Amino acid sequence: QVQLVESGGGLVQAGGSLRLFCAASESTFRTYTMGWFRQAPGKEREFVAAISWSGGRSYYADFVKGRFTISRDNAKNTVYLQMNSLKPEDTAVYYCAARDGSFGYKRENEYDYWGQGTQVTVSL
Repeated sequence: QVQLVESGGGLVQAGGSLRLFCAASESTFRTYTMGWFRQAPGKEREFVAAISWSGGRSYYADFVKGRFTISRDNAKNTVYLQMNSLKPEDTAVYYCAARDGSFGYKRENEYDYWGQGTQVTVSL
């Protein structure tokens, strides 16, 4: 069973950037579709971005298109989320998730493994 550990969160001013990291415990990570989700206070967890096992395909929620980029390095068992032009409404706990299956899914219950999350806070 793969374990996921997120890092890279923090406090940033609006317009700034952060890079999130998600490290996986096993090399089987390389066969998984990976996703990022987020949960703001008082709201449900929502899909942010996903990337195929090879890194060749990715897609994003509309509210982050053009600002966030998901990528992965299978040699390092790590997936990244580069977040630029951050807004206060991006404030949330960000979760990394792994899906042992095909690409193209963005519902929580379609992902098999989850990290504990990392807090991102964007101030005015």
